[in-house]
Amino acid sequence: MVTKKKSKSKKESVPFDGRDIKVNGKGVPLRSQAEEALQCYFETLNGHRPARLYDLVMREVEEPLFKVVMGHVAGNQSRAADILGINRGTLRKKLKEFGIGE
Repeated sequence: MVTKKKSKSKKESVPFDGRDIKVNGKGVPLRSQAEEALQCYFETLNGHRPARLYDLVMREVEEPLFKVVMGHVAGNQSRAADILGINRGTLRKKLKEFGIGE
């Protein structure tokens, strides 16, 4: 049985999971940023009851996510869809919904 050795010169690409992301040069995970923002949101309610928080968060996060990813890939929809983990049809639908790239 003959086995092939993998070339050490080629590094295998491991998908980046975003957990060690740096914000403004600081080693602050995106998760911590989101948690802090949500804590601030609750502090500013002044006793009012929050409602439809999931919808609020998705509206606030989804559009900038698509804008930043599209900028990162210089408008390449195939690469953007791959990065986001969605298919290109869904990507196009969201881009149209947000008026991105028109």
